[in-house]
Amino acid sequence: MGNDRSLVLLQGLLGGLLAGVALTVSGPWWMVPALALLWAASRSSLASAIWGAVAVLVSHRWLLALHPLMWIGVPAGLSLPIAIGIWLACALLAALLLACWSYLLNRLPLQGSFANAALAAAVWGLLEVALSKSPSFWIGVGGSLLPADPPLAALSRWIGEGGLAALQLLLGWWLWRLLTMSRRESGWPALLAGGLLSLVVLHGVGARLLQNPETIGGQAELAEYSVALWQPAIPTREKFSAQRQRDLPVRLQAALQEADAANANWLLAPEGTLPLNDSLSAPTPIPLMSGGFRWSRGRQRSAMLLVDAGGTTPLASIDKHRLVPLGEWVPSWPGISGLSAIGGLEAGEPSRLWRWGGPPAAVAICYEISNGAALARAVADGAEWILAAANLDPYPRLLQQQYLALAQLRSLETARPLLSTANTGPTAMIRADGQIAARLASFDPGVLMVPLQPRKGLTGYVRWGETPLLLMIGASSLVLIRSASRSGPRPARPRRRKTPPLDQE
Repeated sequence: MGNDRSLVLLQGLLGGLLAGVALTVSGPWWMVPALALLWAASRSSLASAIWGAVAVLVSHRWLLALHPLMWIGVPAGLSLPIAIGIWLACALLAALLLACWSYLLNRLPLQGSFANAALAAAVWGLLEVALSKSPSFWIGVGGSLLPADPPLAALSRWIGEGGLAALQLLLGWWLWRLLTMSRRESGWPALLAGGLLSLVVLHGVGARLLQNPETIGGQAELAEYSVALWQPAIPTREKFSAQRQRDLPVRLQAALQEADAANANWLLAPEGTLPLNDSLSAPTPIPLMSGGFRWSRGRQRSAMLLVDAGGTTPLASIDKHRLVPLGEWVPSWPGISGLSAIGGLEAGEPSRLWRWGGPPAAVAICYEISNGAALARAVADGAEWILAAANLDPYPRLLQQQYLALAQLRSLETARPLLSTANTGPTAMIRADGQIAARLASFDPGVLMVPLQPRKGLTGYVRWGETPLLLMIGASSLVLIRSASRSGPRPARPRRRKTPPLDQE
């Protein structure tokens, strides 16, 4: 018994390590074996919790780059403990979620059956979608396919990121069943052939979607634009220094002039570029769409701001809705406000659609890029391209890679081109097929000129959202309920009789 328990815990540990690697370098060849180990460990809630915690500790290790925090007033002795505490808190949340998922799985009937696995996988997919709307989620199983496997990721046009997560859970279940069944069993060859055939068909359908993106409503011919993307590469810890504050207006004007000379229709600048209630030092020669801050009803908000050609002050904006815990949103507890360099912000409206006077955009500011459902709703309401603006400094290149993978997935889900502008990167243009067409080198300042071809037409995911996952839950639940009703109620356990004392016989 002790050896069995140790083996299950080891499976959870190794599976979590593989999952963390998959979320770092991407690819189903990492994630599917990791999920197979999760299925093997799922009979233990503790082993499942270890899987989730280790996966987050490996994939979210960039959180440690929060240290040092002295630049926002955190004492030196608390800086590293706070960074480690945030990292461990994320791992603890993942552990709790995986333990709950394991608890649910072990109480479903038909253990080991496909219907059982399908229900558990669909619940996982819906959970990732729900978490992506909360402030406590960044990347999950559904986002691990890119950039390594575009054909399989292209299925997100119909099933979204949650569907990709459920699909990979089922592939992991298939691999687990192959490894645990005896090859002499009658069902083993059929299981092997069925899984391999499914992989071929799924990749074939995905490749077809990449070559010919099918959308409902067709693709209308829209005008093409030339857009300049500015990457200032200003270290966040130096942003509020007097020298940087003097340099920023000069560098912004230089970027605007460079974009104007290249005949750009407008320039995009990253999140947080324009100071609060500040105006440009000189009229802009072309429209400027920049991240910045503004006051609304006495509260400060992070927003994308539009300064029209010839102007110096913003005339339109869209506010950030999903705020970063502690970095932008802080609870009103004594001594906690110092953890935010900007003192706490108010969230804007949930809608990500911005009708700014040009082609309507679906806007993702910072880690709103992980909320595919919100961007899909904006596209359904009329967005013709996706604008992603961020400031990922002081985090390392790993976070940029994950951000770019999520941006590619958002393009695939919606069949929309995406323009990303970020302080230190990634600054890139992603086509509607999810492929990166142009990109600036990370951490290097520069202006990137890219073409933008807005698009119309709706993908299946934009139209019906998570309906495939809900249907999957309904169908698998029906199978499990019928099976449970046919088998009847479980027989009651007989009570043990205590032997009466000898003096009562």
